[in-house]
Amino acid sequence: MDGTELYRKMMLTVSGSKLVERMTLKYGRKMARKFIAGDTLTEALEETRRLNQLGIMVTLDHLGEGITSLDEAEGYKEQYIRLLEGIDEHKVNANVSLKPTQMGLSLQQEACYGNVRAVAARAKELGNFVRLDMEDSPFTQATIDMTLRLHAEGLNNVGTVLQAYLFRTAEDVKTMMKAGVNLRLVKGAYKESAAVASQRMSEIIDNYKKMIKRHLDREIYTAIASHDDRIINWVKEYSTRHGISKDIFEFQMLYGLRMNDQAELARQGYRIRCYTPYGTMWYPYYTRRLAEKPSNLMMVLKNMFK
Repeated sequence: MDGTELYRKMMLTVSGSKLVERMTLKYGRKMARKFIAGDTLTEALEETRRLNQLGIMVTLDHLGEGITSLDEAEGYKEQYIRLLEGIDEHKVNANVSLKPTQMGLSLQQEACYGNVRAVAARAKELGNFVRLDMEDSPFTQATIDMTLRLHAEGLNNVGTVLQAYLFRTAEDVKTMMKAGVNLRLVKGAYKESAAVASQRMSEIIDNYKKMIKRHLDREIYTAIASHDDRIINWVKEYSTRHGISKDIFEFQMLYGLRMNDQAELARQGYRIRCYTPYGTMWYPYYTRRLAEKPSNLMMVLKNMFK
């Protein structure tokens, strides 16, 4: 295990501490603002417009996970419908990402499906797209099943995410490609055991490239979500060498990270989308960003002591 892998495991473990969570919620909001577009929909739409002016597309995420009641899930459903209507009203170039658990997946699967379906149906009416974020492995199959069910009901404006570090993903890619599901491909950001996920970064990167290559070779539109120059440069070189159009894939990066590079990719003619979260329930998202690599933590600490 190299230093980065050890750091990631340590951070994900520490962030699960209730004491750390309480301290971060009390003192860390200013630091977290680096990765969060604002607390309100108005702030998020304003930032979306600014990003669009740089040639950057956006996927908006109204933060929330780990809910404890179906009433909360109902509230998030309504928030997402308002978000979609706000995107339409302001004519910004954005779609939405949501977490199935904030729609009730861990509480009652049918209620969750009803909430997600309502959001997807409103998105289709408005000509928009909904991405079901992939959470940790206990929810993988349910999220895939939900996506396929929505497609079977004609809501093909719904996609999801597959994670390169899970052993099951190679088969999941085949299933989702066959169903015509629009995928975001990622390495994986949750703490998973060696029983279900690779622990070696070299293996994860190799699996990730295989997933991307399978899509590019078949000219199936895909979102490649990475800040890793090894992946970004490989995709650029591979697509150029094989005559693959820039219109059949997009790069995705996170709000607050490599923003100049995102704008530069847009200037180079690549499709680039910024995953832009907003809202007050920022702690779980924030800690996963810090856990991705030591430089993210160093960037926050530098800002704190300025």
